[in-house]
Amino acid sequence: MQTRRPVLILLLTLCCGAIPQTSPASSADSPPAARTRIVFSHALPALDPAHLRVTTVEVTYPPGGASMPHSHPCPVIGYVLKGAVRMQVKGAAEQIYRPGDSFYEEPNGIHMVSMNASATEPATFLAYFICDHEGPLSVKVPVNSSPGATHP
Repeated sequence: MQTRRPVLILLLTLCCGAIPQTSPASSADSPPAARTRIVFSHALPALDPAHLRVTTVEVTYPPGGASMPHSHPCPVIGYVLKGAVRMQVKGAAEQIYRPGDSFYEEPNGIHMVSMNASATEPATFLAYFICDHEGPLSVKVPVNSSPGATHP
């Protein structure tokens, strides 16, 4: 029984990462290991898997550029590539997102503000649409349907 205890302690130590682990296959010719990080995680609404489609759209706002109020019938995940974008979905606080930031939009949320936060530099982000039906990715929202909102 006493010989099992040191083996058990060694296994637990290795599993917990207290002892650095190296791969026997690594050599000077091996490329550096990839670095990963979770940028964003959010539960999705119930979707019909029979018609599931993911579409990625690159959006670039010129300096001072903006979109009119709109809505998306599908969940949207955004990832900012460069510049800074100012976003506000009806009922939520306005936010500014910078390179490396992600954001989530619920299906059919009214996107009140979507604009470049800079008057001098362009801003680019990727929008990932996760849809379970055919149709447009964006729908215009009448300006008069959102009292008190400011629009670009």
